[in-house]
Amino acid sequence: MVSEAIIDGCRIIPACRALSISDQTFRRWRDSPEQGDERQGPKTQPANKLSQYERKKVIEIATSEKYRDHSPDKIVPMLADEGIYLASESTFYRIMREEKMLVHRSDVSPKSRHRPEPLVATGPNQVYSWDITYLRTPILGIFLYLYLVLDIYSRKIVGWRIHENESSENAADLIENICIKEGINAKQLSLHSDNGSPMKGATMLATLQRLGVIPSFSRPSVSNDNPFPESIFRTLKYCPQYPSDCFGGPKQAIAWMIDFERWYNHEHLHSGIKFVTPESRHQCLDNEILRKRKLVYEKAKQGRPNRWSRGTRNWEPITLVKLNPKIESDLADMKWAA
Repeated sequence: MVSEAIIDGCRIIPACRALSISDQTFRRWRDSPEQGDERQGPKTQPANKLSQYERKKVIEIATSEKYRDHSPDKIVPMLADEGIYLASESTFYRIMREEKMLVHRSDVSPKSRHRPEPLVATGPNQVYSWDITYLRTPILGIFLYLYLVLDIYSRKIVGWRIHENESSENAADLIENICIKEGINAKQLSLHSDNGSPMKGATMLATLQRLGVIPSFSRPSVSNDNPFPESIFRTLKYCPQYPSDCFGGPKQAIAWMIDFERWYNHEHLHSGIKFVTPESRHQCLDNEILRKRKLVYEKAKQGRPNRWSRGTRNWEPITLVKLNPKIESDLADMKWAA
């Protein structure tokens, strides 16, 4: 039954849970079918097991109006204050787990936040990701704001601006200029960002609709949904040339950012794209660069084969880049069932 469920797309742990066995037990049976069921479970019921009446009372108390918003670690001492002892916290938890009550027992429940739809880039100018970061100034509490847009396929900085405030208008103007410079057509580009007001403001959304750019947004307060700008901001602020104290003003910040963009796009060998520069990958020159590297390694192996216990380094180009890919099922658990 578990094997059939896995073939139909179910994961192994939920399938085993439905049959009241652990996944470790199932794996042991699967790997050693000749041993059979060697569980040494109890032959009799425990003497201290709750009666059906006591079990029913636990459920009634946990779902009562007075206690339904409290967890067992609160319910048990509250009952003790009233001179009542019915069961331990662990027993409360066990019964509630068996009755599928370890959820909100009232009508109020937190909103579920689903991962954003995955985006896949197979070439430049298909998926951009952008964000805003603070740049310190000499005045405590006053910042400059760096708007930065990144092509996730090539990792190239396709555009940036520095402003003294955050606004949807500034963001919309930056995106429109980038689309003109890169020759973006309608429905060609997806633009991912977090949920800040500059990203979701009316001016920004109206501009994206007019340009035919498809917007995509992270979950609230989940930085992992927008990892590419977070990564480049770390590179930016940890490079040796970054000011150790602060920027003197917008002019200094702009001059520094011009130098950083030139270095990052044209000199920086990016580890995420097989150590080619973002500009060369954006211009689709990375395949030739990696092909030459592969020939160098193959020639070196032919000259000194005793130094190579396995194949040469993998210099195959990265053909696609995913943003927020769906979490795949545990393929290792499914191989044996295939």
